[in-house]
Amino acid sequence: MSAEALPNREAIAAARSRGDGPIDIIGLVLTVITILVALGSFFPIYWAIITSIKPDGEVISGSNSLIPNRVVFDSYIHIWNNTNIGIWYINSMVTSLIITALVIVSSAGCAYALSQLDFPGRRVIYVLILACFMVPMQALIVNHFVLMAQFKLLNTWAGIILPQLIVPVVIIVYKQFFDSVPKEFREAAQMDSAGHLKILFRIYLPMNWGVTASLAIITFIGAWNSFLWPFLAATGEATMTVPVGITQVKDAYGIIYGKLMASAVVAGLPVAVVYLIFQRRVTQAIMLSAGVKG
Repeated sequence: MSAEALPNREAIAAARSRGDGPIDIIGLVLTVITILVALGSFFPIYWAIITSIKPDGEVISGSNSLIPNRVVFDSYIHIWNNTNIGIWYINSMVTSLIITALVIVSSAGCAYALSQLDFPGRRVIYVLILACFMVPMQALIVNHFVLMAQFKLLNTWAGIILPQLIVPVVIIVYKQFFDSVPKEFREAAQMDSAGHLKILFRIYLPMNWGVTASLAIITFIGAWNSFLWPFLAATGEATMTVPVGITQVKDAYGIIYGKLMASAVVAGLPVAVVYLIFQRRVTQAIMLSAGVKG
């Protein structure tokens, strides 16, 4: 085939931009699928929002209209005045921030030891951490409950926080990045009489600040959304977190769906705000976690 017969890429691109070129069937199908998946994912959120701003009568009547006939905020006023939503918010915020800080610090220290220090059993410990992926959190619930009960930590912030401090994926991600830091940095710092803690916080963490920010955000979101363990550990409304507290939104007539949806919307606001502000970091953290698990 002669060179003149070969298709000119610039001509094809120009034709496609004018709509004269061949239709990319695969690209079109993938675009349609992406739009449908996005709409399907967003619809439950939209339904919760419109249900929360409908009058109770419209909700009870079973109206399936996608647009409320009248917009009211009675459900939000009700949950603010008749529930402990403020206390639940404080509990969730405090426990999530403490869990995030302790997970990042402890995981970074553990990863630094596994990556940079030579001690007996290092490989065995790393293999055990990797093996933790095969043990789901649900399998340890009974053990955690018994242990917290023996230490009389149920229904306390400490009882909610402690079982959530071991996050193997954070350790493994940190170790992978610490392995890539040249050992000359550590050796030079040690020649200047720097200890391991100083080396960790002055060299290794600053050099991996983007990773730290990503892991901190995803850890915070996971701690905020955690339900199963806080549901078992917090038996009184004074220590409940938001995901657990919204299960208590009901009245003498049973579940009131408008109020329940309003509680769910309020509960999801901090996570939505964090995601919108740090969307790039959240995506990076998910990719790092998926890469480790893969």
